[in-house]
Amino acid sequence: MSHLLMGRTQPRSQTWALVGSESLLGRELRDLIAVGHVPVDLKLISEDPEKAGALTEQGGEPALVRGLEEPTMRDAPVVLLAGSAESTLRALDLRAETPGTIDLTHAAEDHPRSFIRAPFVEPAGFRAPEDAVHLIAHPAAIAIAMVLPRLHARFPVQRSAIHIFEPASERGTPGVEELQQQTVGLLSFKSMPKKIFDAQLSFNMLAQYGEDAPVTLESAELRIERHLATLLSRGAGLNAAPAPMPSLRLIQAPVFHGYSLSLWVEFEENPGVDAVESALTDERMDVRRRDLEPPTAVGMAGQDGVAVGAVAMDRNDPQACWCWLVADNLRLAGENAVAVGSQFL
Repeated sequence: MSHLLMGRTQPRSQTWALVGSESLLGRELRDLIAVGHVPVDLKLISEDPEKAGALTEQGGEPALVRGLEEPTMRDAPVVLLAGSAESTLRALDLRAETPGTIDLTHAAEDHPRSFIRAPFVEPAGFRAPEDAVHLIAHPAAIAIAMVLPRLHARFPVQRSAIHIFEPASERGTPGVEELQQQTVGLLSFKSMPKKIFDAQLSFNMLAQYGEDAPVTLESAELRIERHLATLLSRGAGLNAAPAPMPSLRLIQAPVFHGYSLSLWVEFEENPGVDAVESALTDERMDVRRRDLEPPTAVGMAGQDGVAVGAVAMDRNDPQACWCWLVADNLRLAGENAVAVGSQFL
């Protein structure tokens, strides 16, 4: 094993710890750091004790998977929590009041030091309390907060309504695997697993999960509302008065990856399609104008930021318009987590 680890480049300025390195979020964070989003090394930590000591690869070099143990939690200047809720709560106990704890699992939402973060939509110079547990906002809330305040700053918004189509990957690897198994089962006339959704998701749309699902779709919808209300209240540094809170409806879509959102926005005065597209133009937003195809979840997989397209005026309301917004949920959460961590460099 020591021979395999020989030949590594010199360590970077810091070494961060990643709990849940084998999860979907964990692999996304590993990719972001491997391609140089921040100049740090990464210590991989498995929440499964049986996987501790295994050899894997990180950034093109051999890496040792470590266990969830106190020295690892105490010594790292930044710890990214991307595993199960149980591993997050265990890590919080081990970290005590050590700064630099970043939770992507939302398991720390009720922690007394929990502080919702989304650097992509925070005002310049924004800082959280020094002892905060940095809770990365729900990716759908981040995506909406990247759009509404920017529109509201240019063209005051009266009200808005948003349909959010959730991917199976928001339920982690078990959700992705269940959708895959359901699809295969339907095509081969076999029984379908329903452990995660307790309903048929394959070739279907769900307004709610079955009664025996471990989490409810309503709980996810309420989390998006809470996180979005917090992000909008901070104003994103774009407008003195925050954008009004939209009406939200979360729908479980039969897709593996990526959020798609249909936004209806009513303004005080109709700015027109060109003006809306211009207002949304930003380095983190890919605005697909009318001469381009609207964005898709497949096309945004692995891409930074969000994409906006299919902007059209509402034929039945001269003050309103429609927008189609797409984002890679894992990427968007991971980018914001890395941005929080970079504040500790």
